[in-house]
Amino acid sequence: MRQLELEIITAEPSVRVLTASAYREQLATLLAGDLNFHGQNSAYASHNYHAFPAKFPPQLPRRFIEGLTAPGDIVLDPMAGSGTTIVEAFLNGRHGIGMDLDPLALQLGRVKTTPLNVEAAAEAGFAVIREAQELCQKQPHTLQEQLDQRFKPEERAFIDYWFAPAVQLELIALLSEIERTEDPKIRAFLELVFSAVIITKSGGVSLARDLAHTRPHRVSDKASRSALVEFSKRLKKNLESATELSFDMPAPHFIHGNAMALPLPDDKMDLIVTSPPYASNAIDYMRAHKFSLVWFGHTLQQLSDLRSQYIGHDAVQGFSLLPLPNAVQEIVEAVAQVDSKKAQTLHRYYSEATCFLSEMCRVLKPGRAAIVVVGSSVMRGIDTQTDRCLAEIGKAVGFAEATIAVRRLDRDKRMMPARSQEKAATSLIEARMHEEYIIAFYKG
Repeated sequence: MRQLELEIITAEPSVRVLTASAYREQLATLLAGDLNFHGQNSAYASHNYHAFPAKFPPQLPRRFIEGLTAPGDIVLDPMAGSGTTIVEAFLNGRHGIGMDLDPLALQLGRVKTTPLNVEAAAEAGFAVIREAQELCQKQPHTLQEQLDQRFKPEERAFIDYWFAPAVQLELIALLSEIERTEDPKIRAFLELVFSAVIITKSGGVSLARDLAHTRPHRVSDKASRSALVEFSKRLKKNLESATELSFDMPAPHFIHGNAMALPLPDDKMDLIVTSPPYASNAIDYMRAHKFSLVWFGHTLQQLSDLRSQYIGHDAVQGFSLLPLPNAVQEIVEAVAQVDSKKAQTLHRYYSEATCFLSEMCRVLKPGRAAIVVVGSSVMRGIDTQTDRCLAEIGKAVGFAEATIAVRRLDRDKRMMPARSQEKAATSLIEARMHEEYIIAFYKG
């Protein structure tokens, strides 16, 4: 960790607003309230910068941040994903620490919590569009040479398969101009705009459908969209959102790493709010994220290797399976009776949960809470009871209590795979994603 991060984490603790008993009463009150947040606006500030599957509404972490912490406290999300928790910590004057293995998730979190000189960002962004448009009109052969030189054969074949030739030229023109932007904060902001026109809920500029749902499939007759036009639209939208970020807010810190080994000291976090991935790659983030990460220079092999490290991955070879509490082991054994391979995948997931919950308990201050938002999975017709299993694991690794609340999903906003009723009836991913669970772990 950098020295600045250590200084924040070892800073003097904030004034404790609530006694231990009052804190636990407040936690119970927050859990008993309406946790659905249906109909509420979730697109304020920078929350709408970029599509991200299955992110929870910002009102959820905000409820616990406002109710259980004071300004200056430290809020951790060790599986930061879209950065929603850290954005809310940032907006509410708390020190946020986010951690993730996904390069796009880290850039997304950093950009979403970086205030900009909006006028300078607008000037740079529209200059990129003008210059890119001129390159496309006057130097298409130069752009084609850049495409051929920039990417290795495997990545070049990937781009050729998923992006129409004209769109490729527009994207490389935009990217080459973005890379010339001198201000690193504005350059990162424009890179995220670039990514957002590829990974979108409505289809983006690639030939893929269901990309933002992490279930991409190629549609050769998909109507082509101009990357220049889409970039301009997204730029205007993100610039408008950027006006809501203030330079007075405490800058958060994002760390590349695994939640199962937090590079943080013991007993320092005031609150944890996080949402671990589903088991068995039910939502495969890298399948979508590689569509923009390849353009930024990551090779497909690098991204595949990184994906294998993600919590919830389905591979078990070379992975150490840990002992589980009896109630959890019973679920694994029930799956094993139907499908031994799936059972091993589930055992891996609960072994990973043992590690990340143990780490969360270690770094959390005594008398404070960790909020974990999870969805259950159905494996071969068996409910994996993720909420109950994680609660059992949490108590086994040292948490004093684990209280479970339920929230119904607003599926239109959660960007779950939407299917016809006929297909949904036979789809396990449909069957298991209508509700999710909020587990409040209390450290005594």
